[in-house]
Amino acid sequence: MRNGGTILALHQYDVGKYSAESLYSTDGGLLGIRGLYNFGPDPRKEIKELPRMEDRFYGRFSAGAEMYYGALNKSGGVSFGGRFATLPAHKGIPLTATVTLNPLMGNISSTYAVKASKNLSLCSQLDFNVYSYESDVIVGCELWRMKSKVEKKRERSMAAKLAWKVDEVVKPTIPEPEEVAGVLKARIDQNWRVGLLWEGRVKELMFTLGSSIDMKKKDQPFRALGLELQYSS
Repeated sequence: MRNGGTILALHQYDVGKYSAESLYSTDGGLLGIRGLYNFGPDPRKEIKELPRMEDRFYGRFSAGAEMYYGALNKSGGVSFGGRFATLPAHKGIPLTATVTLNPLMGNISSTYAVKASKNLSLCSQLDFNVYSYESDVIVGCELWRMKSKVEKKRERSMAAKLAWKVDEVVKPTIPEPEEVAGVLKARIDQNWRVGLLWEGRVKELMFTLGSSIDMKKKDQPFRALGLELQYSS
């Protein structure tokens, strides 16, 4: 389009068990289609009784693929992917593992993430190219900072007051859900390039502060620094 404009048309169809998506973009005349299928029980239905598999992972395996073609540059591509993720009913450590394959470019990417504790998640990523034998290894983490507002309200019941009793009766209250005060994201690759990101909130103001550090460059380690502000009323 003129003046660098772009029109993107997107159609999505999702029924829970499987989903499909098609798109068209005037930027390069790109045509694409992708699909995802979830094996196992339907995610829209609640599982009432769990099978006896205490020593096994209780999760769901998903597989998907995508194809795209650029009408202007006469080039296309295809990729395949798989994912295994534990379900909330799983009693062990929650984890997610993915693998994607692009046969035309020869790229293989795999990720593995676990929730190590209530407020800490760890992840790793490995990228490998079968044609050039180049590889990248990245490890990262997320650390959540929560602020709790759980309080107990103590008051005397009317029966105790009428009976001239001095004991206080504890009135149970439903604990309020914890609010997120901020999250710290960090990553490092095999070339000692470090990325740090802090997302926080001050009342209605949300901010994101990030930095990229190259540990090998002693004279100028800080390569980038960014700040994003959002206000929600």
